[in-house]
Amino acid sequence: MIIREIIKRLTTLIFGLFLFALGIVLTVHSQLGASPWDVFHLGVTNHTGLSLGQVSQLVGVILVIISTFLGEIPGIGTILNTILIGYFVDILQANNLVPLAGNVFQQYFMLFFGIYLFGWATYFYMRAELGSGPRDSLMLALIKKTKKPVWLIRGIIETCALIAGYLMGGLAGIGTVLIAGLIGFSIQHVYKLRKQDPAQLVHVTLVDNYHFIRKLLSKSLTEEITIKQREKRVG
Repeated sequence: MIIREIIKRLTTLIFGLFLFALGIVLTVHSQLGASPWDVFHLGVTNHTGLSLGQVSQLVGVILVIISTFLGEIPGIGTILNTILIGYFVDILQANNLVPLAGNVFQQYFMLFFGIYLFGWATYFYMRAELGSGPRDSLMLALIKKTKKPVWLIRGIIETCALIAGYLMGGLAGIGTVLIAGLIGFSIQHVYKLRKQDPAQLVHVTLVDNYHFIRKLLSKSLTEEITIKQREKRVG
């Protein structure tokens, strides 16, 4: 039962991360402007020669390290988020699975569909309860440290990422504004549709995983010793 539950959660998580990657590629290929964080990622690619996916992974690792030092312990979902979204983005782009928008209709369709996918992606990856993403972890860590409201901390983080990315030549435009303004509504719409409250989610951290595995090993070792003792008594 435990193995089945783990597989179910990991499948849900990975599906959500793939939807995130697809949403990123759709919004970037709409050529109307990427999300604030992707503007930053694209800006870094302009100066390093790294792919969009590789930059996303690198930034994710840095944010996880910072968040951990600030007291926000990552989960296995945090690690997979850091690795897999960038990996999926590179696969989609390398194989031209999402073409560039050819006209204005396609541009806005890809942009809005990408934003819609962000809502479902968040729902699935959060539903697994295996840890929030690197950027969400940083936000939560800063909220706990500063006691400031979510909107302020999230706004400052996104604004800093956007400005830095724009100065490095990242793709910013009307799409960037629309993504920043609508992604929250997209996430809220999906949770309302599924009649669930994200505030009720309880994420499992790497520390929790460690204690769980240690408990299992301890239990298995105890059972093994008991069996050997019984065998000796019988002999």
